[in-house]
Amino acid sequence: MNRERLYNFAFFDEGSKREVRRAILKAVAIPGYQVPFASREMPIARGWGTGGLQITLSLVGKEDVIKVIDQGADESVNAVSIKRLVVGTTGIRTTDDAREATIIQSRHRIPEFPLARGQILVLQVPMPEPLRFVESSEYATKRLHAEKEYSGAYLALFEEIMKYGRVATGADHPVLVHDRYVMAPSPIPRFDNPKMMRCEALILLGAGREKKIYAVPPFTKVASLDFEDHPFEVESLEGRRCRRCGAREVFMDEIIDDASGGAEYQCNDASYCASRTRARAGAPASGGG
Repeated sequence: MNRERLYNFAFFDEGSKREVRRAILKAVAIPGYQVPFASREMPIARGWGTGGLQITLSLVGKEDVIKVIDQGADESVNAVSIKRLVVGTTGIRTTDDAREATIIQSRHRIPEFPLARGQILVLQVPMPEPLRFVESSEYATKRLHAEKEYSGAYLALFEEIMKYGRVATGADHPVLVHDRYVMAPSPIPRFDNPKMMRCEALILLGAGREKKIYAVPPFTKVASLDFEDHPFEVESLEGRRCRRCGAREVFMDEIIDDASGGAEYQCNDASYCASRTRARAGAPASGGG
């Protein structure tokens, strides 16, 4: 039995796709605003990317090319499982090269290659509410957003400065979108926050368990929260160089040598590293799937 008889194209029925698309349109119209939507049941557990996957399945077309990333890797269990579902219900082509993809679904990273106009980046989000750590009530956080009352978010950053002498957020550092809404950028490292500033691609963020969709339209102002005397800073990469491709100024993983106990570094974005490695060896730089 062929795929078309087993499933509707892209798994969902057309009514479900329209409902998700309506939420996406509202999210694009109000940058950074969390739009509630009727999160569907999926053949993967909530918390494993169902929000992002629902966005992808609602937007994907037969001519699209998809790339799926899990913390920089294209071949992790999460990434492979999502690709298998998308390809199995659509038949579209996959790629490891971010420059070839029309839709990029990612968990915890924004690709190193700059995103281009016409591309869609879908980020998987576990906790969409940036004020949840200061206010447990959903009603109260909605009121705070409506009143643009974000002193609690700044207070949390100030407490880190008092404890550590600096802002010590490891990931999911809150951002102010279009000078209006404070937004959780998903658990991307601080290194990736500046990539959202006036990005040419459309960025969509989905939280399946929390039933929220929000967006950053192309060329939108996105500023990480900070203070005048403690400006936002990304993770320090000084002196680091990828052991495989020689790249600098990209987000890297620290790898401990078992024999010597010394530290080496390698690009976290596996396909970016592989592309650079092939280019240095004189081979074609792109990698398809």
